[in-house]
Amino acid sequence: MSKDIFGEAIKDFYNKNSTEDIIVQAPDFDDDIIPVSYLFRDHLGMPKIEQKALEIAFGDVLDVGCGAGSHSLFLLKEKKLPVHAIDISEGAIEICKKRGITNANVQDIFDLKQVQYDTLLFLMNGSGIIGKLGNIDRFFVHIKSLLKPNGQILIDSSDISYLFTEDDGTFWVDASAGYYGEMQYRLKYKNLKSDWFDWLYLDYNTLQNAANANGFICELLLEGENNDYLAKLTKVPDSL
Repeated sequence: MSKDIFGEAIKDFYNKNSTEDIIVQAPDFDDDIIPVSYLFRDHLGMPKIEQKALEIAFGDVLDVGCGAGSHSLFLLKEKKLPVHAIDISEGAIEICKKRGITNANVQDIFDLKQVQYDTLLFLMNGSGIIGKLGNIDRFFVHIKSLLKPNGQILIDSSDISYLFTEDDGTFWVDASAGYYGEMQYRLKYKNLKSDWFDWLYLDYNTLQNAANANGFICELLLEGENNDYLAKLTKVPDSL
């Protein structure tokens, strides 16, 4: 049975076969939903953080985890930028191509080599693909190899400490359990169910410290309404 939850949902919505939501399950929290229509949102329907990232994107762009291709389509049609859209979902890439994104590939970013871009986009909690905090150095080393000398990485994430904070301000997370932003999820759609997978939320200070340690300058560009933020990373010049 297919584990391509996003792909099946995106194909169904595009082909007008279904309007069911994607269900997101986490071990210690109530189920959440992702309306599939949200994956097809236009620029006006995007959070300000995403709008800002698209506004400042330039040059050759790599859209990582492109989903149904909403960000790529805006960059292609409105900004006339060359975009390479990648996702590990075959179904998502199939629909991206049908929507007019010709340079779209089923691709894990960690397998992408010998190519460089001016802008790397990691949106919709782009830090999630890192999985666990222990993987962050590997992540930065790899994406540095994909970035042109004067390029930029635009990444959004959220500080989810509020999930572990009592009304009186007490922070009750188990310190021995690892970094509080490390989550596990499983996706359900119709009769399909994914395996459990790791997903990483990063508070800004943790992102900045890791970025600095790996030769990046990290700037906080915009904070959203839900403890989320957009950051820009650039390579530290060799002369510094």
